[in-house]
Amino acid sequence: MATGGLDGVVWRNRALTLFDRVAVPVAVCDVYGLVVLANPAMAAECGTTPGRLRGRDVLELFRPQEEAQVERIAEALRLRHRSRYQVSVRWRAPDGTERYGELTADPVSESVGGTPSLLVMLRADGEREAPEAGPARVSPVEGRVLALLAGGATTARAARELGLTRDGVAYHLRRLSARWDAANRTELVARAYALGVLRPGVWPPAPAGSPAPADRAPAE
Repeated sequence: MATGGLDGVVWRNRALTLFDRVAVPVAVCDVYGLVVLANPAMAAECGTTPGRLRGRDVLELFRPQEEAQVERIAEALRLRHRSRYQVSVRWRAPDGTERYGELTADPVSESVGGTPSLLVMLRADGEREAPEAGPARVSPVEGRVLALLAGGATTARAARELGLTRDGVAYHLRRLSARWDAANRTELVARAYALGVLRPGVWPPAPAGSPAPADRAPAE
């Protein structure tokens, strides 16, 4: 092996050692936000080990407080902008408290034209006591996707109803399934009712908090 190759291996091993020892929670993610590598400090925030974080969506582990932030970052990454991105997040600590802070993501790549990875660092700002059990919180779009799914809609029909692409609907379903550890769509709908996200005893299905059919103004 050439000397340059040996030097590269040595420096890579040193970098990985430093990565593991640094006290700041750090992860390397692909451009879609899936964890490729995480250090012990990052894994500790999730109550697990670095290996078990591999392949997880970093925005499922640390939930954004403002969805618009994520949309702006996704658009910037599609355009290959290489700025530093910050997202306000919250997450559940292993002891049950809700913590909140900020994720900082820096696009990095080995070449100028290469597809970037994301070097993600977490800064914890504080914590809140675990809230009493209550209905799970979902975004308005997620609630409508679940209601359509509960009513038997296909991905294509849900996309037409919501003005989304089929990939867009599938994206919301993947995030909900990962969040609630649901194995399939039937289980996802069951979890939505159990968690109080969908209004029980109403047809067609509707998100909790939306008007019941009898409360809606009659069609003229």
